[in-house]
Amino acid sequence: MRVLIVDDEPLARTALVNILAERNDIDVADTAEDAVEALSKLERRSYDVLLLDINMPELSGLELVDRLQRREGEVPSVVFVTAHDEHAIQAFEKKAADYVLKPFSSERIGEALDVAFRRTAGERAARLVEILPQLRATFQPRAERIAVKTKSRVLFVDPANVIAVEAERNCVLLQQTSGSCLLRESISAMEEKLAPYGFVRIHRSVLINSAFVHEIQPWPTGEYVLRVKGPREQKEYTVTRAYKKNLKLLAKSWIGTENFGAG
Repeated sequence: MRVLIVDDEPLARTALVNILAERNDIDVADTAEDAVEALSKLERRSYDVLLLDINMPELSGLELVDRLQRREGEVPSVVFVTAHDEHAIQAFEKKAADYVLKPFSSERIGEALDVAFRRTAGERAARLVEILPQLRATFQPRAERIAVKTKSRVLFVDPANVIAVEAERNCVLLQQTSGSCLLRESISAMEEKLAPYGFVRIHRSVLINSAFVHEIQPWPTGEYVLRVKGPREQKEYTVTRAYKKNLKLLAKSWIGTENFGAG
């Protein structure tokens, strides 16, 4: 099976590549950072399945499918992998094989790949009826809280109120807009759990909530300084060279910053 992953989020691309690497039926697993790059790759090589994000700069996943369906030749089976449920009906109208919501699991992606080859029009319609209630249930408004065990208690913390997470020996300190709390967890585990809430790793021992970052300042050493707004004062964090690629995750769109982070 030849698969092309099209997603402008580096973490999502990496996660999908890792999932495909676990399967023994994948012959090719290529990636594209956006739909424009995907079109270029599709001109040079044929693929069986596209794992395709929807919201991307310049050209959306839905627009990419429109272009593929207008050109000559066979269109790969399309599995949309997105954080948004509002495009589900439109996706199935474009003959998508499946529609997977982020954050996804290995099992869910595996299921989508397994069915990507054998979707008839009737099966797509049946799949739409099956999946829409699940999508609506997933996106019902609910409190965005995380449960944190500290000592003998479980605290419920709103990620929107956490400014930074800092490693301290075998623990991590959650710096909040009001106070802080210490819990016994690794910084890597916190990175994985908090990534859906906009937290970005900038140092081997620091995660930052991107919502609190208001300025980036480059240093001649190749490092960067983030200026973060706190409730009472501004704080600075150093972005080490090993993590500077993650700076692109701090914003959805970048204007006039084509060479940002180069070198």
